[in-house]
Amino acid sequence: MANSTNILIVGAGAVGAFYGSRLHQPEAGAHVSVVCRSNHAAVAANGFRMQTRAFGEYDFRPAGVFKSCEEAATAAGHFDYVIVATKALPDIDDEPATIAPVVRQATAVVLIQNGWGIEEPFQKRFPHHPVLSAVTVISAAQTQPGVIVQHRWTRISIGSYRSGGGGGGGAAGAESAAADGALDRLIALFHAGGIADAEQWAPAELQRVRWHKLAINAAFNPSAVLSGGRANAEMLNDPTLREHCVGCIEEVFAAGARLFSDEPFPPPHLATADKLVASSLRNAGSKPSMLLDWEAGRAMELEVILGNPIRTAKAQGIDMPRLSTMYAMLKSMAEKRGIQRPRGAPAVAAPSADSNL
Repeated sequence: MANSTNILIVGAGAVGAFYGSRLHQPEAGAHVSVVCRSNHAAVAANGFRMQTRAFGEYDFRPAGVFKSCEEAATAAGHFDYVIVATKALPDIDDEPATIAPVVRQATAVVLIQNGWGIEEPFQKRFPHHPVLSAVTVISAAQTQPGVIVQHRWTRISIGSYRSGGGGGGGAAGAESAAADGALDRLIALFHAGGIADAEQWAPAELQRVRWHKLAINAAFNPSAVLSGGRANAEMLNDPTLREHCVGCIEEVFAAGARLFSDEPFPPPHLATADKLVASSLRNAGSKPSMLLDWEAGRAMELEVILGNPIRTAKAQGIDMPRLSTMYAMLKSMAEKRGIQRPRGAPAVAAPSADSNL
């Protein structure tokens, strides 16, 4: 990495801090700064203490620690990559507007977020910037402000997002080439930081990966809340709940087969339902993020994990009855409890906890 690369992580919780700590390579000219929220004071004073299964224990001191994107833009100037690692709450937060101050000429926007349909708002806001979509499988927690524990997994799959299919000549071709170059450099940085299973995908294939990951999130996250607070492995060890969770996974896969014209879905290079179940059983004791949000009184990722996929499928004449039922119940529960706040309403402060993406 001969040239200097400046990276900003927006949302430096467990997942953002973990990947930021691996991308931060000052000796190679890669400098990572962070925008923190509830953990700002601790990180500004001491940086992050990383306790990882993959890389051992170490300290991560970002190049800059900011309270907002406006502060980062004023203090640090240009960023080559702005990585959004916040929860995806498009019904509540206007995240593209939040990051706008730090998206300058040639800045690539990278989304490390759960769910389906997350990219289009960023593409619309930044039509001439590379938008890279990342799907990660990781179990990590911020056990106290600035202390990050990584339990399992480091896989991250990244591809450029092109709502119109990409390609073509002229300006569109130049923008596609810029996105491909930004993706190549980012994958190289991940590999240099020890994330050997950082994978590069073509735009259409990345969306298949994202839908495949949705099977995990849509099966376990809502079910954990509706089952009264059971974690993934606990649900799978209960015969009735196991049947329900596997049914949800299969429902997502069946819809994927029709949406992507794949028979069967998932394609051979992605895990089957049986393998997803076996992997989830090994992650015993770790609660899914939606359950943690519910317990803490925070807004949940209902739209990107349930609402958007249901609407995408319905537009193609595909019913998803299990997901639709969970969506209706959880949406009602959240509205009655007052935690799905509209944009502009005061946020509910709550401590950070596990993030299983």
